[in-house]
Amino acid sequence: MYLEKINSPEDVKKLSIDEMKELSFEIRKALLNRLSEKGGHVGPNLGVVELTIALHYVFNSPKDKMVYDISHQSYVHKILTGRKEGFTNLEKYKTISGYSNPDESEHDFFKLGHTSTSISLACGLAKARDLKGDKDNIIAIIGDGSLSGGEAYEGLNNAAEAGTNMIIIVNDNEMSIAENYGGLYKNLRELRESEGKCECNFFKAMGLDYYYIKDGHNLDELISTLSKVKDIDHPVVVHVHTIKGKGFEVAEKNKEQWHWGSPFEIETGKPRVANTNTNTYNNLTGEYLLNAMKEDKNVVAITAGTPTVIGFNKERREIAGKQFVDVGIAEEHAVALASGIAANGGTPVYGVNSTFLQRTYDQLSQDLCINNNPATILVYSASVYGMNDVTHIGLFDIGLMSNIPNMVYLAPAFKEEYFKMLNWAMTQKEHPVAIRVPAMGVIESGVEDTTDYSILNKYQVTKEGKEVAIIALGDFYQLGEKVAMKLSKENNIEATLVNPKFITGIDEELLENLKKEHKLVITLEDGILEGGFGEKISRFYGPSNIKVLNYGIKKEILDRYIPDELMKKNRLTDIQIVEDIIKIIK
Repeated sequence: MYLEKINSPEDVKKLSIDEMKELSFEIRKALLNRLSEKGGHVGPNLGVVELTIALHYVFNSPKDKMVYDISHQSYVHKILTGRKEGFTNLEKYKTISGYSNPDESEHDFFKLGHTSTSISLACGLAKARDLKGDKDNIIAIIGDGSLSGGEAYEGLNNAAEAGTNMIIIVNDNEMSIAENYGGLYKNLRELRESEGKCECNFFKAMGLDYYYIKDGHNLDELISTLSKVKDIDHPVVVHVHTIKGKGFEVAEKNKEQWHWGSPFEIETGKPRVANTNTNTYNNLTGEYLLNAMKEDKNVVAITAGTPTVIGFNKERREIAGKQFVDVGIAEEHAVALASGIAANGGTPVYGVNSTFLQRTYDQLSQDLCINNNPATILVYSASVYGMNDVTHIGLFDIGLMSNIPNMVYLAPAFKEEYFKMLNWAMTQKEHPVAIRVPAMGVIESGVEDTTDYSILNKYQVTKEGKEVAIIALGDFYQLGEKVAMKLSKENNIEATLVNPKFITGIDEELLENLKKEHKLVITLEDGILEGGFGEKISRFYGPSNIKVLNYGIKKEILDRYIPDELMKKNRLTDIQIVEDIIKIIK
């Protein structure tokens, strides 16, 4: 056993090639043990085992600084830098995050989880090094389609101009999450097929030196090439061809499926908890859009490297053909593309996770909303019950989206409302429309939604009452129902319940009418309070005698939280909310 003797990169340097090969086998076993129990990024990490060992054999971390793009492929790096028990000891699995984290180790330099940032960050490290007169190596490791992101191009451009030590490892496993799209990847294929010798070379055209490694799992070849570029005095790209999912047969054969996975059985690859539920908004949306495409050739579904988010699995992508566009991991381009399609009479629908939408604020504001083009944006995982890693929090979209002029941002509470909103968004020609896709499962009201969404900012009163009004947005509408029911049963208070549906504006007429028989208005939103929906209501009632309580999530850095605990911490349970109401009105 070699892994048990590895406590730092210094221990890797003591090994022979044959011993490192055995270490590779042991690391893959450790990775599968953790991933099968906890889930995580399977393919990306299995594919960089030898590359990571070689990097730590040749370079001197943390003096030599390594920046892993997205850092979802940094598990092996963690194992080799003193954190192996997070992969070998079941009781300590939770002590290690799925991304790089300076709080864990001096060998990590950034908290990373979004794509295409490594080269730019490494450029910053290199610039500071040069100003100090230091001589350490700066290494950016980028792959899994991250070169398709605009910031990667900006980083490459700056790295070439800086003209100093910068080593960019391009881990080319021929994949993003799904297949790669774009002209750059055609050149990567040409480079692979010519073993790095073809005349057309994107990296050389950028002014960068270039090396190619045919077999990214050959330790001899890796160590030889990396040794050549160590302490280099100019920027260089080392293009490494690897196999995503290497060493785990099912992951090698099904690379898209095994990019990330829930807990599974190692022997068969089958999930520990079978999920056969197709009644999800992702799947239902993909089905809806595919049917819409058959009826209208101008309908286009857009993704930025995450096609299954919008329900387009491989089969649907093939059926959709040119009416499906994967722009690569390039959210900025996706929004601008959608605006251009809409401007020329098309019907674009862009589906994106809330956390990644943050990357394209300028395009939302400038390219889309200033031009008031009728594109549709579907925002997924925008909830306390969405992703919960510090780099993937989806709670910031309300403040981001709802304050851009011309944008109409909608929050359905039920399936019927969602598809009525989607139909309206795709057929109207007046506004850019975003829909906050429910994140707490598909809930049906059993009642047809007859709302005319062309009349903006009209809220729906679903229960008439007095004294207390509850305005419950989107996913938190069901919480509003619980609060109203508890007030009625335990306190004989019949509260008014409102489903606002619109995030971007207030229903002044309805809010004015509530003044007549209500003392207190509470707002519930599944997002950050500061700059959110509730504050719009508070501002309206500011000059009046109506009291307002805003409920949502406090603005803070969150990491791997437990949703129900966070809800309780923010007094977002029906018991706590009713307690607060009674204190005020009694």
